[in-house]
Amino acid sequence: MKLSVIMPAFNEERWIKDIVLKVLAQQVDGINEKEIIIVDDCSSDKTRSIVEELAAKNKSIKTVYHSVNQGKGAAISTAIAKITGDICIIQDADLEYDPKDYNLVL
Repeated sequence: MKLSVIMPAFNEERWIKDIVLKVLAQQVDGINEKEIIIVDDCSSDKTRSIVEELAAKNKSIKTVYHSVNQGKGAAISTAIAKITGDICIIQDADLEYDPKDYNLVL
């Protein structure tokens, strides 16, 4: 089974690399493939460049960039159109949720 992780991001340069690496490393029962769909909602900090660097190193990271800030709901809607997994979960880019809880949630 494949897990799609939707990650809306807005000005998260402080956290984005850490959370992406944690999501990639997290083992989830019954999941043999993961994709992360990061939607940068027109960040004005270094979030976009960090995301581009991460995506260039890992093919399971998909990126989408909003040219105008549209909010978290719009970022989620944008990402939903891109998912290819059997199961989907939303992961905040600021470490509000811990990927270690994925097994409990799912």
